[in-house]
Amino acid sequence: MVTTGLVAIDSTILATAVPTIVRELGGFTSFPWLFSLYLLTQAVTVPIYSKLADTWGRKPVVLVGIGLFLGGSVLCGVAWSMPALIAFRAVQGLGAGAVQPMAVTIAGDIYSVAERARVQGYIASVWGISSVVGPTLGGVFSQFLSWRWIFFVNVPLCLLAAWLIWTRLHESIEKREHTVDWTGGALLTGSLSLLILGILEGGNAWAWVSVPSASVLGAGVVLLAAFLRVEQRAAEPVLPLRLLSRRLLATSALVSVGVGVILIGLTSYVPSYLEALLGVSPLVSGLTLAMLTIGWPISASQSGRLYLRVGFRVTALVGTTIVVLGCAGLLLASSSPSVVTVGGSCLVIGLGLGLTASPTLIAAQSSVEWGERGVVTGANLFARSVGSAVGVAVLGAIVNASLRGVDGDTHPAQLQVAVREALVAVLVVAVLTLVAAAAMPRDRHAAAG
Repeated sequence: MVTTGLVAIDSTILATAVPTIVRELGGFTSFPWLFSLYLLTQAVTVPIYSKLADTWGRKPVVLVGIGLFLGGSVLCGVAWSMPALIAFRAVQGLGAGAVQPMAVTIAGDIYSVAERARVQGYIASVWGISSVVGPTLGGVFSQFLSWRWIFFVNVPLCLLAAWLIWTRLHESIEKREHTVDWTGGALLTGSLSLLILGILEGGNAWAWVSVPSASVLGAGVVLLAAFLRVEQRAAEPVLPLRLLSRRLLATSALVSVGVGVILIGLTSYVPSYLEALLGVSPLVSGLTLAMLTIGWPISASQSGRLYLRVGFRVTALVGTTIVVLGCAGLLLASSSPSVVTVGGSCLVIGLGLGLTASPTLIAAQSSVEWGERGVVTGANLFARSVGSAVGVAVLGAIVNASLRGVDGDTHPAQLQVAVREALVAVLVVAVLTLVAAAAMPRDRHAAAG
C-alpha cells in the first residue's frame, strides 16, 4: 500500500499544480508532455519489469523501481525549464513502470481469488486517500510554498516504501530460465514515442498534412510493425501476443485501455478548466477532481461481493454503464459548470471505474498460474498506461487544435469550447469501453480454459 502510494500521490498531486508550473516555466501547449512522456516510459517498461519479476522475483524489481522513482523526483524538483521537467518526468516513469504493477502482482501472489477483492480494495483505498492528500498538498505547495515540493515530498515516501519492502517481503521464487526481449522493448519504445510525438505536435509544431507529420507518424507505424514481427518470433516476447488470443485477456486489456484514457482525460484538463473558467484556487480544483478517486476505492472494495455472485462480466458491465452515465453528466455540466456538478460527475465516474478496473484485472490474474501472473498483470497495466499515454496525446491535440495557439488561461471562453470537445471524446471512449466489457466471457473458468 505504501509502495502504491508513491504512484498514487504523484498522479493526483501534479494535476492541480500544472497551471502554476506553466506560469513559472511557460509552455502551455507542451504541458501534456508532463503526463504523456511519464506514462510512455511507464507503459513500455511494465512488460519488461514484469518479465524480470517472473525470473528474479518481485522484490528486487520493485526496489529498483523505487530507486528510479526517487531519483526522478529529486531531478523534477530542481528542474529549470519545461523541457528539463518533461525529461525528468520520464525518469520517474521508468520507476513507476516497476512500482505499480509489482504491488498488484504481489497481492495476486499471496491472496486467493476471494480475498483479492478485499485486498484490491485496500490498495485502491490508497488512491482514495491520495486523492484527498495529493490535491491538498499540491494546492498548498502551489499557493503558499513552491510547486517543486510536490516532487520533493516523494523522497521520504520512497525511503519508507523501500525499507518496508526490504524488511517485510519474503518470497519464494519459482526458478525458471527466462530471456528478456530487449529488441522488442526498444522497438515498442521507439514506435510509441514517435506516434505520441506526431499526435501531440501535429497541428501545433507542424501542419497535419506536411512532410514532418508524415515522416514522424510513418516512422512510428513502421517501428510498430517491426515490433509485432519481432514479438511473433521472440522466444519470450516482452508483450506475448498469444495472450491476446485468449478472449478474457484481450477484452480485459481493451477495458484497461479505456480506463487509462478516461483517467488521464479528466486528471489532465478538469483542474485547468475549473481554475481558468471559474477562477477557483488550485486547492479547490484539486479537491473537486479528488471525487474521482474517492469513488473508485469505495466501489472497488465492494466489487468482490458482486463478482463472486454474478461474475466478472456482469460486474464490469455495471461499472462501465455507470462510467458512461458519469461522463455524459460531466459533458452536460460543462455548458454551465460549477464545482458541485463537476465534483458529482467525477464521483459517479470513480464509482464506475472501481467496478470496472479491479474485477477485470483480477479476472485476468485468476486465469493463469504464478509463472505467467507477472506478465498478465503487466500486460493489463501496460494497456492502461498506453491508453493514458496515447489518450493524453490525442486529447491534447484536440484541445490545442480548438485553441488555435490561443492561451487558455487568458481566453476562458475558447478553453471551455476546447475542453467540451475533449469531454465528447472521453464519452465516446467510455461507450467503447462498455462494448469491450460486454465482449468479455460470461464465466471466468470457461475463459481460463
